[in-house]
Amino acid sequence: MFTSQTSSFQDSIDVEDRDDFDSEEITGYSQKIQLNCYYTIYLYQGTSLTLIDSSLPSEAEPELRTYISRRLSKGALLGGMGNIATVELSIPEQAIGCYCCLLEQERSPEQPDADGNGYVICFMGGSEKGLNLFRLELDKYVQGLHSSLQTPELHNLETEVRPYLSRWYEESVMHIYRVVQLVQNNISFLLHSALSHTHVEVINSDDRTKADVSRFIKAASLQGLSQQDTTTASLCKAISEDTQSDLIIDCSTSPPTLSHTVSNRFCDDWIQAFLNAAERCNPFLLRQILENFKLKAIQDMNSLKRFVRQAEMSHYALFRCCQFLQGCGNGDVLLQNARAEHSDLPEACSIITVLEEFLREQAQAQA
Repeated sequence: MFTSQTSSFQDSIDVEDRDDFDSEEITGYSQKIQLNCYYTIYLYQGTSLTLIDSSLPSEAEPELRTYISRRLSKGALLGGMGNIATVELSIPEQAIGCYCCLLEQERSPEQPDADGNGYVICFMGGSEKGLNLFRLELDKYVQGLHSSLQTPELHNLETEVRPYLSRWYEESVMHIYRVVQLVQNNISFLLHSALSHTHVEVINSDDRTKADVSRFIKAASLQGLSQQDTTTASLCKAISEDTQSDLIIDCSTSPPTLSHTVSNRFCDDWIQAFLNAAERCNPFLLRQILENFKLKAIQDMNSLKRFVRQAEMSHYALFRCCQFLQGCGNGDVLLQNARAEHSDLPEACSIITVLEEFLREQAQAQA
């Protein structure tokens, strides 16, 4: 009965071009060796680029500088907005993904016409496709340099700028991998919390782990993907008024102990995909799986909304709704979102109530 749906779900788990991401494995990560990650920072004045610091081999840096100069001359680098492309350099990887961002200096009263002056920051690692998955994280990380780049002399190069640039991959890309490694099979509970807007609290842990989990939840949530901008706000308000408990991750034990856990078949079905990618130590594949997870949830949410509209006029459509919820394994989350979105539509709310009762009866029958 659910053959086509199951096939579609399997397609969403099977990441396209998996081999492309597998080739980006960081083979030495367990020894904290990142063999294919580089950075470069240039001072940009007028039309000239001056090298400040780089982790690239000496023969590769001039090649990168030539590439950046061409991009600047074409106006392809906009201030504060990262640009990602593939570059060919004299490094072991040869072709590599390159993120470039122009951080323009604020104009001073003494130099009101100092357009174009600033710094160009480049991060290289993996592929163009892989880095594109982390564009927002990279943009945010580069913006964190603003306060450290106040003067062209950069007296704080050794103490602040270089250490910060050296950590770009660890801080901007590896957080999803670290969370999967931390919770392992319990990743489904975090996925369910993200979809249902349940608050997650990490206790007895360092700040980095807390930040990693917070960023994972944000990356896994549907905020910004829903067609209705008000849905997330309505749902968060509904959850805050509910008696649902926060998910607690206690890191005082190894592995961590999770309390108030809730999951469903949909989230459970993704566990192995995340564990397989983490075993390969492949953060790019992990991010692609996470994106596929969200897109599948959005597709199912849109399907339910369509069924609910049809069910207002057809009992058969209501039956199809029940079939769909039974088969997708994510009925609790979908109905939670649907109720928040249709809160001002009494007829739709009545249908959702019927569907909620159906799911409860199914759960009791299986128990």
